[in-house]
Amino acid sequence: MPESYRPHLRKDDEHARSASQSVSTNTTASTALVKDLLKDKDRTVHAIRPHQTLHEAVDLLRDHKIGALVVTDANGMLAGILSERDIVRKLADAPGKTLPHRVEEVMTEEVETCTPDEPLVTVLMRMTKGRFRHMPVLEDEKLVALVSIGDVVYYRLNELELEALQIKQLIVG
Repeated sequence: MPESYRPHLRKDDEHARSASQSVSTNTTASTALVKDLLKDKDRTVHAIRPHQTLHEAVDLLRDHKIGALVVTDANGMLAGILSERDIVRKLADAPGKTLPHRVEEVMTEEVETCTPDEPLVTVLMRMTKGRFRHMPVLEDEKLVALVSIGDVVYYRLNELELEALQIKQLIVG
């Protein structure tokens, strides 16, 4: 009796294929972390003490072209954060009498912080949800950097641009 008949299939003609590029070789599945952003960022953290005046704070903000200062105690521990927005609120409350006030009267005491191992997307979501633009980075409870929403967005845009280039190379070959 003859063996069962199997029709010829297209896969019978296929040979093993090799590819120099694939989606997995051209894109990464890793999630960017705060420490990835910090690799190329100036880690200088501009700080002020709670007893200093808003006049001193405004001078520091202007001189360093920044939008926030970390407020630290005598031991360098995080005590709060002072942003341009905090100063503007005080200016609205005490027009013409704002600059002599002490930092501790105006600063935000409950500060959202992150760690170097936190995903950037989480930091961005927390900043957006909390409506603030600066977040101190703590490692073992020690202040190591200050990231801004601009830093996070800039890093992410560069990451997306690289990803788009890799996908384009994959398509073009």
